[in-house]
Amino acid sequence: MARPFRSLLITLACALGLAGAHAEDKFITVASTTSTEQSGLFGHLLPIFEQQSGIKVRVVALGTGQALDTARRGDADVVFVHDRPAEEKFVAEGYGVERKEVMYNDFILVGPKSDPAKVAGGHDIVEALKKVEAAKAPFVSRGDKSGTHAAELRLWKVAGIDIDQAKGPWYRDSGSGMGPALNMAAALGAYILADRGTWLSFKNRQDLVIAVEGDKRLFNQYGVILVNPAKHPHVKRELGQQFIDWVVSPAGQKAIADYKIGGEQLFFPNAAKQ
Repeated sequence: MARPFRSLLITLACALGLAGAHAEDKFITVASTTSTEQSGLFGHLLPIFEQQSGIKVRVVALGTGQALDTARRGDADVVFVHDRPAEEKFVAEGYGVERKEVMYNDFILVGPKSDPAKVAGGHDIVEALKKVEAAKAPFVSRGDKSGTHAAELRLWKVAGIDIDQAKGPWYRDSGSGMGPALNMAAALGAYILADRGTWLSFKNRQDLVIAVEGDKRLFNQYGVILVNPAKHPHVKRELGQQFIDWVVSPAGQKAIADYKIGGEQLFFPNAAKQ
C-alpha cells in the first residue's frame, strides 16, 4: 500500500474515531426519582427527546434525597425530583441553578381489601393515618429519604403523631424504591403511601386497593433543576439546559400528558403556570 494512501486512511480513521467519541459524549446524566422510572414515564419520554435532540439521557433512579445528594457531589447534570422544600434548599445552597416546575400527580393511600384500619373510601389522609396508627395496622414506609417518604413524614406530623415514638412491629421501613416497597406491602397486606403513577403501572397488586385519595394534601409536584456548573465545572450546562427547556416546552409537556396506562393519564404537565 502506498504511503500517502496509508496516511490518508489513518487520518480518516482518526477523524471517524473523534467523531464517534463526540457522538458518545452527547449525553447527560439525570438524577431522578424511582417514581418517574418505575412508572414507565422515562421509558416513554426519553426516546422522544433523544430523537428530537440527539442527546441521550442516562437516568440514575433514586429517592429524591439521594438524587439531590448525587447532584451535590457533581455526579449528575440535572435533577428531576418531587420534594419542593428539599429542591428549594438545594438551589438556595448554590447546588442548583434554577428550579422549574414540570408536572404533578398525587399520592394515594393503598391498603388491603380487608381494611383493618377501616379507612377505605375516605378522602382525609390525616384521619386515615390516625386510624392506621391506632389500629397498629401493618404499614410499609419507603424509609429512604425519597420525596414520597418526606411526604409521608410530613403527614404523620400533621396528624400529631411522632412516628419515631409510635412505630413498632406494625411499621416497616423498607429502605427501597416505590416498586419494591409496594411489593412488600402486597406481601404483608399492609398500607402504604404511594404515588399514583407507580401504582397505575404496578402489576403485583394482589389484595391491595386504593383506600384514600383526593385530599389536597396529597398533591405531588415535580421539579427539574440544572446542577450548578459553578460548583462542578464538568456539568454539561448546554446539554442539560436543552433537556430542561424541552421538558417544559409545549412538545415536552404534550409528551408527558400523552403517557397513559389503560387509558389513564399518570402525570399532568403544569410548567405553563409558572
